[in-house]
Amino acid sequence: MQKSLILLKPDCLGGKIVGETLARFERVGYDIVACKMIQLDSAVLNEHYSHVADLPFFPDIAAFMSSRPVIALILQGDNVVEGVRNLLGPTDSTQAPEGTIRGDLGTDKMRNVVHASDSAESAKVEIDRFFSSAEIFEIA
Repeated sequence: MQKSLILLKPDCLGGKIVGETLARFERVGYDIVACKMIQLDSAVLNEHYSHVADLPFFPDIAAFMSSRPVIALILQGDNVVEGVRNLLGPTDSTQAPEGTIRGDLGTDKMRNVVHASDSAESAKVEIDRFFSSAEIFEIA
């Protein structure tokens, strides 16, 4: 079974669409094997967004992602990384088709409801960044 890290972003919590977002993941059969609410600090943001930390828009991302707590979770299921990415739609919510999470619930490229791992390799790194092994439950 594959795992993927999911971050329900500040706009998801602020828009009171956490339940709707989680329901869409559950409806397709993914299991939640870890879940917690956290406040992202600059150290975690710098590490998580290290691939864009030197770009001019990074301060906006950091400000947005630290503007309120996020919900971090791990989804498990067959081909979950690709499946979740398909459920979400493109990163830019204005380009995401109707029926996708971002297309239905997102606003723009940054306020796009959810971060999800983009590969099995990044999922492993991201899961280790946000969760200890004691926080992850095995579901048969």
